[in-house]
Amino acid sequence: MSSNKLALIRYKIIDECLRQRHRKWTLENLMEKVANGLYELEGINSGVSKRTIQGDIQLMRSNKLGYEAPIVVTDKKYYTYSDPEYSISNSPISSTDMDKMKEALDVLKQLSGFSFFNEMTEMIVKLDNKILSSQDNKEGIVQMEGNNLLKGLEWLTPLYKAIKNEIPLLIRYKSFRSLSENTEIYFPYLLKEYRNRWFLICKKKKSQGLTNLALDRIIEIDEMAKSNFEAYNGVNFERYFADTIGVSKTERDRGNKIVLKFEANTAPYIETKPLHHSQQVLKKEDDGSIVIRIDVVHNLELEREILGFADCVEVISPRILRNRIKKRIAKNLAQYSDSEPNKN
Repeated sequence: MSSNKLALIRYKIIDECLRQRHRKWTLENLMEKVANGLYELEGINSGVSKRTIQGDIQLMRSNKLGYEAPIVVTDKKYYTYSDPEYSISNSPISSTDMDKMKEALDVLKQLSGFSFFNEMTEMIVKLDNKILSSQDNKEGIVQMEGNNLLKGLEWLTPLYKAIKNEIPLLIRYKSFRSLSENTEIYFPYLLKEYRNRWFLICKKKKSQGLTNLALDRIIEIDEMAKSNFEAYNGVNFERYFADTIGVSKTERDRGNKIVLKFEANTAPYIETKPLHHSQQVLKKEDDGSIVIRIDVVHNLELEREILGFADCVEVISPRILRNRIKKRIAKNLAQYSDSEPNKN
């Protein structure tokens, strides 16, 4: 049990006592009441010291917690509220807490896809209105990347629930490379986002390895009997994807030593925003260019990451990746061989 939670329990008990105007509360009475409350609520039977209760009262009186409780002492020994209507449960929110709530609300309003956020819409609107009524109306200062036109977001909630409750799924799916749809039973394990696109990491029934399904290619989902679920017993997914850019990886894939050279204008960007957490700067050239190393799986996402830097990067090694990027650039260059695009 955290000390912060125990302190909040003590404040609440003291508050309940001081609101009872029909009896008088000495420090010893408050100590006894708090000790009994801690035992009933948390099973703590060590009691509570006079110094602790005195400290709690001082904190409740102060603005440190935003309470500013009007606690007074009468007849030099009885504690009570000077305002009979006061309670810490209805004390106003401090300006600092209000600012923090506004910042959190700005972030929360950006989230979409999961239906439980949609279910919170009314509460968010009420909270937003409450916050705005207590401060000047200001524009939001947080804007997260999003694509409301992206297909497949409606599957986030059912997939999340299936993973949480270990429910096998019958999924009708059509990949980009397939000419027809396929319907298979999958065991869902993880939802993973990469560049604002969602993927389901799962295992096909009667298959050994993991696979990933793009949510925007899912056509239909049906729940199967929960008793037939096959749990994932592999390595932790944080470790599984530690050597991966994106989501494309098999359980046999391992990170490779990738050496890249970036020209001078791009070097500061790469140093301040590494391509991967394994990134090391191997060499800084006199012209400002840099040579870096990353240890990642060679997959399609890696190639796209490299191609995204166009003429600002050169693949030094491995040779297979260098040749692969070279061929893709040559193919792309061939598309610009004519002076005018083919309008047909």
